[in-house]
Amino acid sequence: MSKTDYLNDPRAPQANSLVVAVGAVVRDDEGRLLLIRRSDNGFWALPGGAQDLGESVSQAVVREVEEETGILVEVTGISGIYSDPGHVIAYDDGEVRQEFSLCFHAEAVSGDIRTSSESTSVAWISPSEVDKLSIHPSMLLRIRHGLAGGPPYVG
Repeated sequence: MSKTDYLNDPRAPQANSLVVAVGAVVRDDEGRLLLIRRSDNGFWALPGGAQDLGESVSQAVVREVEEETGILVEVTGISGIYSDPGHVIAYDDGEVRQEFSLCFHAEAVSGDIRTSSESTSVAWISPSEVDKLSIHPSMLLRIRHGLAGGPPYVG
């Protein structure tokens, strides 16, 4: 399934769903950031996805990161809460999602990097290299907040 992100775009379709999603800011001992290149839109992003029924947000983070990257993580804190109604995601099945996204800090516990059906590339990226990657502005905001530390972003 492919998707198109719209941010403050007057041509964006009207949202018809609201989904809880999670993302993870995972850094290694060298300070590099774990990122994926998404298979649905080609952009680099934090690993993450929708929370499933029957799981907590922390469980969703652990599951999504492992599914997309092969890395098992432990959640250590919250990075930010993102609920901008000007950011909608249109899927090719007709769903147009206003995403409610919770981003967390997490530490790698074990595993080896690998791709999945949701990630065409997985890499540890130096923060100085982030601006050279193709990243949607809404995701870049989450990455910058995660790298900056400080109190969680709420917006």
